[in-house]
Amino acid sequence: MKQVVWQELDSDAREALLRRPALVQDERLQTEVARILDRVRQHGDLALMELTRELDGLEISALEVTDDEFVAAEDGLNSRQREALAAAAANIRAFHEAQLPQPVVVETVPGVVCERVSRPIRSVGLYVPAGSAPLPSTALMLAIPAALAGCQTRLLCTPPQADGGADPAILVAARSCGIHRVFKLGGAQAIAAMAFGTETVPKVEKVFGPGNSWVTAAKAQVAQDPSGAARDMPAGPSEVLVIADDAANPAFVAADLLSQAEHGPDSQVILVTTNAPVRAAVMEELAAQRATLSRRDIVAQSLESSCAILVEDLDTAVQVANRYAPEHLILQIENPRAVLDDIQAAGSVFLGRWAPETVGDYCSGTNHVLPTYGFARSYSSLGVNDFLRSMTVQELTSAGLAAIGPTAETLAAMEGLDAHGRAVRRRLDFLASQDAESLS
Repeated sequence: MKQVVWQELDSDAREALLRRPALVQDERLQTEVARILDRVRQHGDLALMELTRELDGLEISALEVTDDEFVAAEDGLNSRQREALAAAAANIRAFHEAQLPQPVVVETVPGVVCERVSRPIRSVGLYVPAGSAPLPSTALMLAIPAALAGCQTRLLCTPPQADGGADPAILVAARSCGIHRVFKLGGAQAIAAMAFGTETVPKVEKVFGPGNSWVTAAKAQVAQDPSGAARDMPAGPSEVLVIADDAANPAFVAADLLSQAEHGPDSQVILVTTNAPVRAAVMEELAAQRATLSRRDIVAQSLESSCAILVEDLDTAVQVANRYAPEHLILQIENPRAVLDDIQAAGSVFLGRWAPETVGDYCSGTNHVLPTYGFARSYSSLGVNDFLRSMTVQELTSAGLAAIGPTAETLAAMEGLDAHGRAVRRRLDFLASQDAESLS
């Protein structure tokens, strides 16, 4: 990790320090993804089988997971594993149930009632990665809010394993959350299948879930296609920023940094500390702990584009964090809640030494599908609302229209939209004529 002192850097150097590793957005990737999407759109299941053979090196006899495969997956997990999935699911469900929106009803003036109501997105497709590290936790994070929102069609795609089947833990997690249709598909072709539909895979209206650069590019392209599907959020490599003061435990800080660095070689981890001895101790802990990790080669690549920043005070540390807008922000400081109101941009925040990022990934209850690559400045963590759409409703009595109709007429005239004004005037004139008749 690069070690720097913040106050010694000029504006350009600070900008460069916080720059993420470049996302793979080269022209060849975009072209290849577009080719995959077109093949799936044109040739459906046949293209999916061929792409699985070409890109994954696997021959699969069927795209959809069978009931027998679900049963085998359940039998393949031990009781401790099943209990862990159930405990995590319970916490995730409890937190997301609290997010269900309530209808809004406001009488803005007497006789004018305005409402805001929510409806579930009818069909959603969930993508769960399963490369070097299958992620059953992601199945929970996506499937639970989709079910709570009431999405009628909920299907899931996950890459096939070496034996041609889906990861058992992912299947058990999916089935426990009411997902009964799972397809053994990965990469851009999985996104294409869900966005456009095939003979076997139903078309959905919105796709969700993390993935590699091919998945990310595919989600962006289908979201721009009128016949495709919307996406949950833009995303980049995973990341964490830890703010530590002299009360921080260096071993804990190092463990948090390493837990994020092991996601992939393009992950980025940043330490911002007010204390030079703490920084030195964290560096020592990083070296010692990294040596014992099974994914230490991936960690080493991640740390090459990561840094440890020494700042003069906590206010500056918070400024750095807001400027970076991390996916995960850990506050290992003496009084973390005191600065929470000053945090303006982060996907998920972890307060204090007893809140490792790991619990957010798995089982605290919050969602681990988060905006990355600085998108936390304008996007939120995934929640029930992402699986819903809202619409407004208005109902007027004749008295209500009489009260606000002249205002609408005036504004329509200001904008030169005669028909708008007349749609009001005809009703007001009708009311006036009825009043006149009643008086005659």
